[in-house]
Amino acid sequence: MKLKKQLMDEKEIERTLTRIAHEIVEKNKGVENLCIIGIKRRGDVLAERLARKLEEIEGKPIPVGALDITLYRDDLSTLSVAPIVRKSFIPCDINGKKVIVVDDVIYTGRTVRAALDAVMDYGRPQSVQLAVLVDRGHRELPIHPDYVGKVIPTSKDENVVVLLKEVDGVDAVGISE
Repeated sequence: MKLKKQLMDEKEIERTLTRIAHEIVEKNKGVENLCIIGIKRRGDVLAERLARKLEEIEGKPIPVGALDITLYRDDLSTLSVAPIVRKSFIPCDINGKKVIVVDDVIYTGRTVRAALDAVMDYGRPQSVQLAVLVDRGHRELPIHPDYVGKVIPTSKDENVVVLLKEVDGVDAVGISE
């Protein structure tokens, strides 16, 4: 995918994730009782990276999982006749845990709403927090992330693209053509 304008490079993404990890530790007074769950397809990659950073900071491993929200979407009927459903992996019992949901970009809030529904099907967490790499605005639902990497004001006609090495072979954030 070609970027019309690059907004973050590999080093900036790395620094941003480090900052978010420190904010998570500060807000939660450590990492006890945390579980990190990334929304597939890039939120899960970011969740893995955040979990590694949290372990570096606190010296304790953090359970990290991945969530496929396909069947929870409110636009499922408009996506495809046969949407692709990927497997979710929840690494622990989330009852009573502080769950941090991770996504690459927050836009309307609908993806996060679907993720909240999916998380609740796995149990009743003590709390659910939201971490996103990019907040591009234009919310349609009253959902606001607890941890934001970068706010990127956009028009509704623009597309914010997050590219990650594990999926795309390169780390970058930008506006696509």
